[in-house]
Amino acid sequence: MKAVVLEKACSAEELVVRNVPLPCVKPGWVLVKIKAFGINRSEIFTRQGDSPSVKLPRIIGIECVGEILDPSDSDFQTGQHIVSLMGGLGRDFDGSYAEYTLIPANQVYSIEHDIDWITLAAIPEMYYTAYASLFETLKVTADETLLIRGGTSSVGLAALQLAKSVGLTVFSTTRDEKKISLLQHYGADHVLLEDGTLREQVLSIMPNGVNNVLELVGTATLKNSLQLVAEHGKVCMTGILSGEWVMDHFEPMIDIPTNTYLTQFTSTFIKKDLLNDLFDHILKHDIHVPIAKVFKLDEIGEAHRLMESNQANGKIVVTNE
Repeated sequence: MKAVVLEKACSAEELVVRNVPLPCVKPGWVLVKIKAFGINRSEIFTRQGDSPSVKLPRIIGIECVGEILDPSDSDFQTGQHIVSLMGGLGRDFDGSYAEYTLIPANQVYSIEHDIDWITLAAIPEMYYTAYASLFETLKVTADETLLIRGGTSSVGLAALQLAKSVGLTVFSTTRDEKKISLLQHYGADHVLLEDGTLREQVLSIMPNGVNNVLELVGTATLKNSLQLVAEHGKVCMTGILSGEWVMDHFEPMIDIPTNTYLTQFTSTFIKKDLLNDLFDHILKHDIHVPIAKVFKLDEIGEAHRLMESNQANGKIVVTNE
């Protein structure tokens, strides 16, 4: 089969497709024929050598959609449509940058909805992360305000759509004036520029601060985000777009205002019911999934270069079709 095997940290241009043996089926695991998969920022970090827990060589890729080729001893049926994401995929064991992959049966989720492969591939990690952050972790309600930092990222756009679908007032940020219209197109009530004056911009509209902040930029802006919420407001750290994993000089008694709540979300462990709720929500509210560009597996280097450029404006999808 064709696969992208990461042997060592490398540039996007050095990613190559080569032939490797088809995985051997074993009890408790199912063999999946991959139809398509989305590109994620964490895979860029892994390729660059910034994921020390990932032991190389490794076929990377943390999500995929496809069909069951061999169900092994599971309850799945051959040809059944599935999605899989996280849970060690592409990190602890070989992932989705391939034509086929072997996945633990308990990390594979059947899909009953009639969604085309390209659209389906753009949903799992991007929308699950946004959906769980908003409704499971922040527990937002329709009468609240939400600030999304890193608004033009794929998760930021998904969160904007999901928040507007239930009636929240949404503030969304960008560093690029050219992307203001993009955020307006997806429904942002207020688009704010990350130009060093974000606190002044927010407080000029909401003098007491917003109810919720979805922090996608990461440690670089977290302390500032904590200063933007109203009393009893919540900040959820979900992304690390800045690439800075560790924060220096963080003093909780000073940096977390009284009666402000700091939490975080990671999609390491997937809740099946929540994933099903997500797909139901997308269809119920007729949410249009933003897809930036579709590549073939042989074009994996180009897909990585597009993500690194920060010009995608939506999910980057790779197809085996």
